[in-house]
Amino acid sequence: MPVHAASAAPLDPVTAALRAMFGTDALPGLAAGLIVPDEAGWAPATTLTSGAQVPELLDSAVRLWGGTPHASAAVAWKAYSYWAALPVVLGWAVARRVPLLDADAALVHFADPRTLITLGLRRSTPIAVLPNDPLAVAGLPQVRVLADEQSLLTALRGTLLDAHLSPVITAIQGEVRIGTRTLLGSVASGIAHGVLRAADSLPGSAVEAVDTLLGALDLADLVELVPGRNGEPTVQRRTCCLAFTLPTPKVCQGCCIRS
Repeated sequence: MPVHAASAAPLDPVTAALRAMFGTDALPGLAAGLIVPDEAGWAPATTLTSGAQVPELLDSAVRLWGGTPHASAAVAWKAYSYWAALPVVLGWAVARRVPLLDADAALVHFADPRTLITLGLRRSTPIAVLPNDPLAVAGLPQVRVLADEQSLLTALRGTLLDAHLSPVITAIQGEVRIGTRTLLGSVASGIAHGVLRAADSLPGSAVEAVDTLLGALDLADLVELVPGRNGEPTVQRRTCCLAFTLPTPKVCQGCCIRS
């Protein structure tokens, strides 16, 4: 695992990976550079984990895609959980720097017409690192030094799944009837797709990284990595995101209903 230098932007390895993946880090689902310099117009993601802004999220999805409330909710969740997970899992996979995305550290807004919701991080967002990372001795107040790889994975699960995504799932289920396994299937699929797409930026095997992350999150049974047409690994889902039920149906690559 290469050691990345400490800098004024501790998440530089993540934004570099995003640029390699998408050609830019100014993405419709994430704040440019990940950090939000001015929080005006943004709300903490606690407004989602508490359920306060979940009706707005779901209403926006119905307006954007149409479809039944539960199908629109499933597709909205697929989009949100992908962008929420991406900085965390890329931070681990690329540099073993995990932004601790508890809901009070993340910010969201609905103002970008290109997308359903945009997520960014506060400047003060804590970052968990290993003892051999230069950030461990850089004196930055947001850095949390953890003992070993297992501790880092435990922190990743705690911040991403337990403290952030799971409470949003509960809030969504308070509004629409949709199964937890369906929603967690989108989390697993999004993580696998994101890490595979970042393969060229990773210091090791993307497949091994996917296996480790999904194992740490107890999501490994929800997707399978299978050879694609060119022999490269692709993601096969074992649950459906329900996008095929929308007025403009979409059958995703790796969909479990694809014949």
